[in-house]
Amino acid sequence: MIGDDGVEGILIGNGDATGEAYLHIQRMALELRSRGVVLVVSSKNEDEVARLPFRTHPDMLLKEEHFAEFQANWLDKASNIKLMSEKLSLGLDSFVFLDDNPAERMQVRRELPSVAVPELPDDPALYVSTLLAAGYFEALSFSQEDQQRADFYSANSKRELILKSASNMDEYLNSLEMEVIFQDFDSIGRARIFQLVSKSNQFNLTTKRYTESQIRDFEDDSAFFTRQIRLTDCFGDNGMISVVLCEIKGQDWIIETWLMSCRVLGRKVELAVLQDLIGAAKRQGGNKLIGIYRPSDRNMIVKDHYKLLGFEQVSMTTDEQVWELDISDYVIQDIPMRVSYAI
Repeated sequence: MIGDDGVEGILIGNGDATGEAYLHIQRMALELRSRGVVLVVSSKNEDEVARLPFRTHPDMLLKEEHFAEFQANWLDKASNIKLMSEKLSLGLDSFVFLDDNPAERMQVRRELPSVAVPELPDDPALYVSTLLAAGYFEALSFSQEDQQRADFYSANSKRELILKSASNMDEYLNSLEMEVIFQDFDSIGRARIFQLVSKSNQFNLTTKRYTESQIRDFEDDSAFFTRQIRLTDCFGDNGMISVVLCEIKGQDWIIETWLMSCRVLGRKVELAVLQDLIGAAKRQGGNKLIGIYRPSDRNMIVKDHYKLLGFEQVSMTTDEQVWELDISDYVIQDIPMRVSYAI
């Protein structure tokens, strides 16, 4: 333990079997991160002490900037995992907990049954093969957005530091120097659109799924309005963070799909998307947006989405809520970001 042994007591590096085994674990972690796996730390320790080896040990491959969250305190590790899940807007079922202490593993299994907790052998040299053999990180497809995912979440930690130092939310949002980029569905973005539609559950109003072939058909169908939306800020490119699909029926624009990445919640991107939809609908003779919310066990976070944007509820059943917004007299609001359109 770093608190007892100090940095000099950490066994890692070449020339020692155990040290090489732990070095191999770090190489694996970096390889997984390059494929989009988000790395986090949960440590029972003082924060400064826990961070010290990542800052100063010459053989450490992992550095502080490789982690999206670093929770070092005296809470139990299950509690810290729950905190990180909430901060990162990642479901507990997406976490894999690697710990060489069997008591810690047992506690996390008991408290958080949806978290994957591989049982590790006594020999650290077998940790990597055990973890990889479990198949937690297998993926059917792998996009450029996946490669950047870990960086996206790490950058969010830097944004959180700015938020803590800002005097108010408007100051914070303006300091991010955001730019939102709107673009129709196209062949280049198709694979990422398909991935988002297939996997997004939390900020997803209807959780409707489409095949890649259907998404391709929407690109050329004048009865549908499509949007893929990217966001950049002072920390870099957040990638494609939202997908919208509207069916056009006369003057009514029915929002069949509206999903967003939870990592941009609270940044008024949804308001920018709404105002883009309103502008497009008005240009094509529309006068009403119809929003549909279909509750699921994962998307309760957006149950008030349309209400907060000014829509009025017109019907509700246990399976579906329908909301309407008359756009004829909508007053455009200021948003803390530049808006641009990709051709």
